[in-house]
Amino acid sequence: MPRNKKELVMVFSRFERFWHWSQAILIIAMMVTGFEVNGAYQWLGYEQAAQWHRFAAWFLIGLWVFVIVWHAITGEWKQYIPTRRGIMAVAKYYTAGILDPSVPHPYRKTRMAKHNPLQRLAYLAFNVLISPVIWISGLLYMFYNDWYRTGLDGPVGLGDVALVHTAAAFAMLIFFVGHVYLAAFAGKPFYAYLKAMITGYDLLYINPEADGDRKS
Repeated sequence: MPRNKKELVMVFSRFERFWHWSQAILIIAMMVTGFEVNGAYQWLGYEQAAQWHRFAAWFLIGLWVFVIVWHAITGEWKQYIPTRRGIMAVAKYYTAGILDPSVPHPYRKTRMAKHNPLQRLAYLAFNVLISPVIWISGLLYMFYNDWYRTGLDGPVGLGDVALVHTAAAFAMLIFFVGHVYLAAFAGKPFYAYLKAMITGYDLLYINPEADGDRKS
């Protein structure tokens, strides 16, 4: 089998695309309403923004429960295992070669290794750092009136929780902006990643031995 041969492959299943776009919509809704609740601007009004923020939060929590189970059953969680192989080449491409059409992406994406080293680190940070912090602090904030039942009203202050929640929200915003930027410009052609997440199909190397190869 030719080493450099590519084939149009179904890389993102229907459920994967569903939860990706649903998550994107819910995260946007939570950022818009959350920053208004935090006083960054006025649009919906505090009460309505807070109500929609809680509504989106519960839907996103429910979605993530299904996503976690899906990853565990399908084994797709392995796609996020970090690796140092090729990380510097990918970082150099993102900083210097991303806007040059003549510069090929240094990572050989395949069905079994569809995320490059930087993507794996970013998604891992999102899943095990940003998300848990924002959910724990958000739920503590939401159930502030029940703190006295657990004794949290003593050592922890609402201001501390709000500060942590806001910091996690800014971290999520940074991740979101970076994700959109790379999705829009890192593909060859530029719309390749967006098209793959809409249709589910992408041109991938089909040689199993080429998984994660740094050569182009």
